[in-house]
Amino acid sequence: MANGFGYGGGSNFTGNFFDLLSNFIGETVTIFTTSGGDSGSGFTGVILSVNPCFVRLVTHIGPAPGCALGNACDGYGGYGMGGYGVAHGQVRTVGSVTDIPLDRIVAVVSNAV
Repeated sequence: MANGFGYGGGSNFTGNFFDLLSNFIGETVTIFTTSGGDSGSGFTGVILSVNPCFVRLVTHIGPAPGCALGNACDGYGGYGMGGYGVAHGQVRTVGSVTDIPLDRIVAVVSNAV
């Protein structure tokens, strides 16, 4: 039985899924897996890399550096502190990467164009 990609499916799957996903490196996709719970809703991200066992998605991109000059951007004479402005604080997210085993993927959704 075909799996929708023109390749064989079921237990006779021979790894061509690796070649297919390799064509989408750098593209945004949603991957659905055999798992349940929150992960059953799929993983959306940009394919970073593919190997014969896993596909790696960037699912959340971290922020760009706030100041290319290091600590030269700190202070500003107290603005942003003590009621003189808005204190934004440090950004504490660095992004996230998701590794998905190829043998647990049931569907891949991508843009048609």
